[in-house]
Amino acid sequence: TPNSGTVLIKGQDVTAIPPEKRHVNMVFQSYALFPHMTVFDNVAFGLRNQKISKNEVEQRVNKILEIVKLEKFSARKPKQLSGGQQQRVAMARAIVNEPLVLLLDEPLSALDYHLRKKMQIELKQLQRRLGITFVFVTHDQEEALSMSDRVAVMHDGSIAQIGTPRDIYEEPCNLQVATFIGQTNVFVTEITYADAQHIHLVIAGKKFILNNKKNLVANQTVNVIMRPEDIEVWDQTEVDDTTEMLPGSVEQVIYKGCTVDLIVRLKDGKQISATQFFNEDDEKLEYEINEKVWVNWHPGWEVVLPYEK
Repeated sequence: TPNSGTVLIKGQDVTAIPPEKRHVNMVFQSYALFPHMTVFDNVAFGLRNQKISKNEVEQRVNKILEIVKLEKFSARKPKQLSGGQQQRVAMARAIVNEPLVLLLDEPLSALDYHLRKKMQIELKQLQRRLGITFVFVTHDQEEALSMSDRVAVMHDGSIAQIGTPRDIYEEPCNLQVATFIGQTNVFVTEITYADAQHIHLVIAGKKFILNNKKNLVANQTVNVIMRPEDIEVWDQTEVDDTTEMLPGSVEQVIYKGCTVDLIVRLKDGKQISATQFFNEDDEKLEYEINEKVWVNWHPGWEVVLPYEK
């Protein structure tokens, strides 16, 4: 029973209705399959309880098994399946009932990388086709952003922020959300001057003028947050004007195929992360350990928040 608020499904208040009468289903992280039943019978269990005809049960079960790529395993028992296959059976068992709301508790955590990506696409397509709400619980931030129409970031049992994936990532409401969703670089500094449009402050020994989006005032301590992909790293031969650039040296180079991740130590000793993308302007992205570089970022892409630890 909730301490406050109500649970609404399609506009109906179901707060006082027992869960089994709400027409919702759940995909458990622990699978929770019936060990004595075959894959087919596990998936058909809910339909048979609804007294649906044998032909319709067979059609719907076979169709959903094809979607989750288990049509060849319908006669097997759960103990004959891998963990990922068992999780897909659990997903099929819930989806086949076409509930009003489907709660998925980290349903893809047992799958390998390629199958996980494939199932993310399948789940999104399935959700749109069925037109039902999926409540998808995950600790994988990338998965949360890529799967969702709306994201709720939970902290200590409460919603810290709710919004579109773009809102959550690009406009976090506080430091906790910013650091939880994706990688961040955080600079703690003090505003030296502020008006309605701009703030003046010093980052790593250099003066910057940034947009004032949150009614910040002079002498206020703030966190300036920048994502690694918004930071550009230049070798000393590539730039002429370094007025708004920070000097540093490369400490780590991590090649990831489509990107190169760098750890750069700035002149004041602070370490920052930067993600560099291969493109036609720089096809090699070659960096050396201890190489002297210049760092800047796309102006206006930083997020400035009132200071908190």
